[in-house]
Amino acid sequence: MNRNSPLAPALTAHLVDQDWAAYGPREHETWNTLYRRQMELLPGRVTPAFLDGVDRLDLSTGGIPDLRHTNRRLQDLTGWTVVCVAGKIPDDVFFELLANRHFPSGNFIRRPDELDYIEAPDIFHDLFGHVPMLTHPVFADFIQEYGKAGRRALEIDALDMLSRLFWFTVEFGLMKTAEGLRIYGSGIVSSFSETQFCLDSPSSNLIDFDLARVMRTDYFIDDFQPTYFVIDDYDDLYRATRSDLEGLYTSLRGRPLRAPGEIEVGDRIHRRGTQSHFLVHGKVSKLTLQGGDARRAAM
Repeated sequence: MNRNSPLAPALTAHLVDQDWAAYGPREHETWNTLYRRQMELLPGRVTPAFLDGVDRLDLSTGGIPDLRHTNRRLQDLTGWTVVCVAGKIPDDVFFELLANRHFPSGNFIRRPDELDYIEAPDIFHDLFGHVPMLTHPVFADFIQEYGKAGRRALEIDALDMLSRLFWFTVEFGLMKTAEGLRIYGSGIVSSFSETQFCLDSPSSNLIDFDLARVMRTDYFIDDFQPTYFVIDDYDDLYRATRSDLEGLYTSLRGRPLRAPGEIEVGDRIHRRGTQSHFLVHGKVSKLTLQGGDARRAAM
């Protein structure tokens, strides 16, 4: 098992204490509300690895988990540590933390009137949405490799392409299982509405994962996704970060992005979406490509 490495002072300067004792009854009840409604909804929709991770980390004890306890369990399983950060951190710091098996999390939780959407990721999105998957050995290794790949992407100005891999997998990924398609992406798993939308609504395309296709597909940062990509297993993700990424960057550089919801020849399609949700909201007709956070969703 890989273990996390001691962090350099330049990285620890960006970290803050969780300050678990500072959470009050309202914050704990907000966590409990979010946790209860997701755990009622997710069985039959999420991958078994996620639910197994929730159990292994003992996230069901009530209230916002104390990272001192969560980290002892996580380190024993895959050598990862959750660390708290104050808001958005620089990309280079984010990648260095991942490369050293430290996952950054906000230490605040959304207000009760923000249960369905927040602009910045909170501890529910980060700890509930992301961390259970870090108990899976292959997924845990993939995230570390992504961190290493991110360091290199910054050096060669390829972060825009690599960031789409994170977006369409870690945040909004689906996987084939013997029981059907299941969610593993944290942006979906931590969102009550998108957990239902991505599988139940006919609006969005469901397409087999292809690394080159993912890297040249744009996305929405303020709505559901017009396209979701489907992996066969977690090895698909690990292999992606171990492939010739620099050669792929070179081949894709300068090529136009596919607009959100666009189908192209060669796509292996599970479902061709109607795009009805996006037509109603006037988004499919907007051909101007959006940028996007290089790192994560704000769900």
